[in-house]
Amino acid sequence: MKVEAMNDCCAPPASNGKGRYDLVVVGAGSAGFSAAITAAGQGAQVALVGHGTIGGTCVNIGCVPSKTLIRAAETVHHANIASTRFDGIESGARIVDWAAQIAQKDALVASLRQAKYADLLPEYNNITYHEGQARLVEDGVDVGGQHLASDRIIVATGARPARPAIQGLAEVPLLDSTTALSLTELPRSLIVMGGGYIGAELAQTFARVGVAVTLVFRSRLLPKAEPEIGQALADYLTGEGVTIMRGVTYDFVRKTADGAALAITRNGGHEVLTAERILVATGRTPNTEGLGLSEAGVVQTSSGAIVVDDRMRTSKVGVYAVGDVTGKDQFVYMAAYGAKLAARNALNGNSLRYDNTAMPAVVFTDPQVASVGLTEAQARAAGHPVRTSVLSLDNVPRALAARDTRGLIKLVADGATRKLLGAHILAPEGADSIQTAALAIRCGLSINDLSEMIFPYLTTVEALKLAAQTFDRDVKKLSCCAG
Repeated sequence: MKVEAMNDCCAPPASNGKGRYDLVVVGAGSAGFSAAITAAGQGAQVALVGHGTIGGTCVNIGCVPSKTLIRAAETVHHANIASTRFDGIESGARIVDWAAQIAQKDALVASLRQAKYADLLPEYNNITYHEGQARLVEDGVDVGGQHLASDRIIVATGARPARPAIQGLAEVPLLDSTTALSLTELPRSLIVMGGGYIGAELAQTFARVGVAVTLVFRSRLLPKAEPEIGQALADYLTGEGVTIMRGVTYDFVRKTADGAALAITRNGGHEVLTAERILVATGRTPNTEGLGLSEAGVVQTSSGAIVVDDRMRTSKVGVYAVGDVTGKDQFVYMAAYGAKLAARNALNGNSLRYDNTAMPAVVFTDPQVASVGLTEAQARAAGHPVRTSVLSLDNVPRALAARDTRGLIKLVADGATRKLLGAHILAPEGADSIQTAALAIRCGLSINDLSEMIFPYLTTVEALKLAAQTFDRDVKKLSCCAG
């Protein structure tokens, strides 16, 4: 089924038969679908407004395409280093047709977009899909001249890669996190601007498939992560051949005969970096143009993000906003969670509060960075008497058996109550371990609880138990499973 074929002539009647909807959802990505499906499940008549490719960022240009290419690059890398870790093994891999990998990625994206978005619409008789540019107006939303009347509106229009204000940037054919994932030919060299999770992931991915990568950023790698983790990851990337330049100021960009040049200031000196391509990964900006937010009385931040309270309400009564357009917790699962909450609040009286206390976050570098709860600095700022433990992966049997001890585990606890406040993992399989810590924080467990819990041996998640034991004892003096 093609979404474009679903026009209003096929739409079911609105709730009161007079063209009114119980809820209008603007944005047909993960958050928009979550809100619409939640409301439809309560029997509401919903108008879902999409503009452009259905499915939003995650499935089309974000999570799905990036993670499949990251895994492809990991396969190449680990095949090439297997003989350095395991005796008696000779192996190797190389990219022979990057365009084929892009085509395979595109096929996966298309299949998921169809199965998880387009094909879902006919399953909900009380969701009507409208295609077009939406604008908030009196008593509803205007979509290409058609008025969708409703007292309740959820804005879920997402965000896009931001372009920093750097001289000459507009004159150079730049890459961003969207276009970089569509390159059918790999550049010989690449400058990646930005030390956040997108910059780190893409820098490592392209380096692993043979591109000479220079990663530049203003402060430190992964500035929201624990400093120990950001520094360790930077060391690992350097070991893989990525040139890292931190503490830089971007001066200007210009074209060159062979590509582009980025002029920077670092340590008081001026330098010019050159590469075939430049990839800008310095943040994201909300998609709010044309929505008529200021005219509707919806307050935005200086960056354009829609301001919401803990019920997902905007400053305009009856208007809610969710997902990346709010600038909050820009993860697809948090967008979906906020959208469910907003839909229920809009229909049932605003009783539910947004809670990100136990929100897990993952950076899909290798090793992976996974975190939940407070960092040490955040815990101290909140007034906790903080205790921390840091466990390197050479103390974890799983890492020893896999002959890959890159990484560490850092736990943050309240020194008085011993309650777990935060967990931060840098490990090859860290992403699959963080949910245990998230459950521990959500359930109010202490480091004693983690220390005494039974964990399966020779797993990465066992490192959480070992890190909890490290608060009070030297785990090097324990036999296997002795704790």
